[in-house]
Amino acid sequence: MRRPFASSLQSPFMAVNRAWVTLLDSVASVLFSLLFLVTTTTEGISSGVYNSSGFFSLKYSFSDQERSLSVLKAHDTQRQLQILAGVDLPLGGIGRPDTVGLYYAKIGIGTPSKDYYVQVDTGSDLMWVNCIQCRECPRRSSLGIDLTFYDVEDSDSGKLVSCDNQFCLEINEGPLSGCTANMSCPYLEIYGDGSSTAGYFVQDIVQYARVSGDLQTTTANGSVIFGCGARQLGDLGSSNGAALDGILGFGKANSSIISQLASSGSVKKMFAHCLDGTNGGGIFAIGHVVQPKVNTTPLVVNQPHYSVNMTAVQVGNVFLNLSRDVFEGDSRGTILDSGTTLAYLPEIIYDALISKIISWQPELEVLTVHDDYTCFQYSQSLDNGFPNITLHFENSLTLKVYPHDYLFPYEGLWCVGWQNSGLQPSDRRNLTLLGDLVLSNKLVVYDLENQVIGWMEYNCSSSIKLQDDHSGTVHLVGSHYISSGCSLLNPGLVLALILLSMLVLTLEL
Repeated sequence: MRRPFASSLQSPFMAVNRAWVTLLDSVASVLFSLLFLVTTTTEGISSGVYNSSGFFSLKYSFSDQERSLSVLKAHDTQRQLQILAGVDLPLGGIGRPDTVGLYYAKIGIGTPSKDYYVQVDTGSDLMWVNCIQCRECPRRSSLGIDLTFYDVEDSDSGKLVSCDNQFCLEINEGPLSGCTANMSCPYLEIYGDGSSTAGYFVQDIVQYARVSGDLQTTTANGSVIFGCGARQLGDLGSSNGAALDGILGFGKANSSIISQLASSGSVKKMFAHCLDGTNGGGIFAIGHVVQPKVNTTPLVVNQPHYSVNMTAVQVGNVFLNLSRDVFEGDSRGTILDSGTTLAYLPEIIYDALISKIISWQPELEVLTVHDDYTCFQYSQSLDNGFPNITLHFENSLTLKVYPHDYLFPYEGLWCVGWQNSGLQPSDRRNLTLLGDLVLSNKLVVYDLENQVIGWMEYNCSSSIKLQDDHSGTVHLVGSHYISSGCSLLNPGLVLALILLSMLVLTLEL
């Protein structure tokens, strides 16, 4: 499943952003072939062609499959180019590099509700699912799940979002040429490899499990605007592999689901995830985490992604000899992205890091596999034979990565998961991006109310506590893991993102 690193061109690694809007006139013929128009009337809906504290179940795909290194790199390349006290979003999946997967959730959409499996993505903004009109969309998935196509006419609560809707005006940074008030607002995402998704925006009820007590939830729902994918090109339309129904964007933009819920006054802009890299699944919760408490570091200002400032890299007990300019010269900071599998470092950091790691075993015969991977044979204990890597950030926050995390097996070899972003194309060259290789088995807390992020090592198969800031009530939220075919509200099988609250979302349809 392709996943945009951002829902706009803001992504340095993956999705081409809203800039398509400004290019609309010059590429009108392309847009016309990609976008599906729906006109609205007071009587109903007619279709045409555009001429200009809830929980969602999550799972990690490919958790039981060994993937080729070329597929692994392609997976990351694709991704790089997208007042509720809490919400419990059950997660599924596992972030090991040798499994090449992604974490996805099971959500309910519409009235009556239908189940959809969507990738939970902190690196992109837009939520979208495949639409009934889509002919290029995959019909099958290797994940053992049934794919569902959204049809606004089948939902009593669904409606189209018109071109004069405020959401449409904001996401397109103004009126869209050729799109009039009686037309539905279109969207288009183009990715670095030429793949794209296009369609129109709809508004409908999204079902989640609201936390009602310790390890207990009740059904709740809220209205959200999301994309209805009418045409997918490239890998998004491929019928092979781990296809999903869409993407659930948890990025910083106003179009993301966390921003929409927060703007309605029903949730705070605070969430956390703990991705279990050992057993799969984990915790994904919207709300104020009060236990455990984590130390935090400031978010980099004026950046579209969740970026923080790294200050040093430590290998074992030795700091890499790097100048401050290496860390301070890039205004983009270090991007945290739960949707990326590996970890990418600027060439000057990467070269020094790999040299130090290998120096711990000077007798190793080092091989380069698929032009990118440093690999070798080793039969002893990884954690005893290689150094821990400690990344240092502002406010004295550190992030430790163990050898069993950054080394993964491949065809009888051990390969290093750290990658050289200096070899990437110019738009993302020497970018620092930390994916599941670094983030797994850590509780990561995103406090957008105070513009900070924090983390700590944690047992992601355990539980956390969220607080209802209105009542002061604290509730226990446990880990879950989605099993194919499980019911939406079966907490024993799903990994949870929790909307913890006594309130129901009140977005008006």
